[in-house]
Amino acid sequence: MKQQYIETGLITGTHGVRGELRVQPWCDSPEDLTVHKKLYLDANGVHAIQIINARAHKQMVILKVKGIDTVEQAEALRNKTVYLDRKKLKLAKGQYLIVDLIGCKVFDSATKEALGEISDVSQTGANDVWHIKKEGKEYLIPAIPSVVDMVDVDKEEIFITPLKGIFDDAD
Repeated sequence: MKQQYIETGLITGTHGVRGELRVQPWCDSPEDLTVHKKLYLDANGVHAIQIINARAHKQMVILKVKGIDTVEQAEALRNKTVYLDRKKLKLAKGQYLIVDLIGCKVFDSATKEALGEISDVSQTGANDVWHIKKEGKEYLIPAIPSVVDMVDVDKEEIFITPLKGIFDDAD
């Protein structure tokens, strides 16, 4: 089941003397986090924080939050995870959240054989690499169009054309 509120970063400290927060983003780029006007401090969306201003600074995001005006107030939020409402995300066709891929069953498109389950995703720069576990073994496959045929995160199913030699000892 998809989570409504998605972990999107960690408040690592303060910035300046006016209560700004320094956030380590867990998204593709810091700029992705700067467009949102509301984030949450819990996975249930109960404790909302209103963003007055957000800007990327190196690989971090600096947030000015309504009601946080001093270093002491900001410091009280250190090490808190920030969440984003899934409804506010706009993913392009063929883009998926890592949290939605983990746990999906992977099948061979040709044979329909179960190949395992995605346990992790590594972001390498060129393309993502999916970690597929089956019976205690881990297989790594590139998430590229020639391998990935169909992804249905709602059904938690992925169909691939495996590269030769990954799941067997073939040459």
